[in-house]
Amino acid sequence: MDITHLVAKRSTCLRRQVGAVLVKDKKILATGYNGAPSRLDHCLEVGCLRQKQGIPSGERHELCRGLHAEQNAIIQAAYHGVGVHGSTLYCTNHPCIICSKMIINAGIEEVVYEEGYADDLAKTMLKESGIHVRQVARGPAKPSSPFRRTTNRE
Repeated sequence: MDITHLVAKRSTCLRRQVGAVLVKDKKILATGYNGAPSRLDHCLEVGCLRQKQGIPSGERHELCRGLHAEQNAIIQAAYHGVGVHGSTLYCTNHPCIICSKMIINAGIEEVVYEEGYADDLAKTMLKESGIHVRQVARGPAKPSSPFRRTTNRE
């Protein structure tokens, strides 16, 4: 989950920094963070439309300049021709309903997240789809050595 937090640092959202990582067979397929589409001004530059209009978190997703981290991870994989069927999505937050529908249709098999998100319909649809969803607590970062030897069993 540490990598999802590293990816989230690239977020240009003024309200919440979210990171997502798609993984299959212990290999990273794609990453995503929340922010405006490519070639468009970011909220850091033009301000937050949702904040200006007083829209609460979890409501009216269409009224936002940004894409969600999960959406960007799926889009990045598609853009580069990388299949995500059978993969696991690691995300700092539970997916919203829009992202959940994309996750279901992309064939992602598991979602691992840390923080909840007030979207009961998303939880219901992911459960109905048979996607395994689990919440994990973030532990302290593990120190690693640049000289650590890795094997195929790790």
